[in-house]
Amino acid sequence: MLLHIPQVLTQAEVADIRQLLDTQGWVDGLRSTGPQAAHVKRNLQLDAASPVFAPLSQRIAQALQRHPMFVSAVLPNTLLPPMFNRYESGGTYGNHIDNAIQTDRFSGLKVRTDVSTTVFLSGPEEYEGGELIVEDSFGTHEVKLDAGDAIVYPSTSLHRVEPVISGVRVASFLWTQSLVRDAWRRSMLFELDMTIVKLRSQLGDSDEVVALTGHYHKLLQQWAEV
Repeated sequence: MLLHIPQVLTQAEVADIRQLLDTQGWVDGLRSTGPQAAHVKRNLQLDAASPVFAPLSQRIAQALQRHPMFVSAVLPNTLLPPMFNRYESGGTYGNHIDNAIQTDRFSGLKVRTDVSTTVFLSGPEEYEGGELIVEDSFGTHEVKLDAGDAIVYPSTSLHRVEPVISGVRVASFLWTQSLVRDAWRRSMLFELDMTIVKLRSQLGDSDEVVALTGHYHKLLQQWAEV
C-alpha cells in the first residue's frame, strides 16, 4: 500500500527543522550504503554525530507516532531513528530496494524493515526533478509532496529518486517494523479502521459500529507479532 499522509508536520515545524538542518555540515550519503546501492546513490545525509541529529530525529518520530493515519496504516512496533537526506546539483538515487534488516544506530537493535517512510521537508516549488518513484504490482507511482507531508510504502518496493535538476530537495526518511508483517493484512486492517472511523462519525457508537470495532481487534490480535 502506497499512502500519502498529509500534514505530519506544520509549516512552522518544517521551517524550524529546515533552519537547523541548513546550519549543519552534510556528508556523502555513501557512508550508509551497501555495495549494490553505492553504484546508484548520489546524495548527502546528515551525519548522525551532528548535535542536531538526535533531537531532530526524535521530533520526526514523535510527529509520525501522533498522526492517526500513520499509526493506523503502519501499526508501528519499532521505528528506526529517522535520518535526513539532501539532493542538489544532479543528486539522485537509482533503483534500489531497502535492506530487509536494519540496525538501530543508537541501541544496536536489529529491526525488520516492513514499511519505508519519507517525510518531505522541501516543497515541490523549491526544486525541479527529485520525484520519488515507487514501483509495485499496480504500476509506477510518482511522488512529490508538500513540505510536512509523508509517503509510506512497503520496504520491499523497488524505488528511486530522480535527479534534482535545480534547487534543493531535503527530506527525512525511516523504516518501521510493523506489528503486522504482511503488507496485504496491514492494508486490510487500515481500510477496515478507516471505515469504522467514518461510520462512527455518522452513527456514533452504535451496536453495529462496536461490533465492527471488535472484529478489527480480533483480526489485529490474530495477526500481530508482539
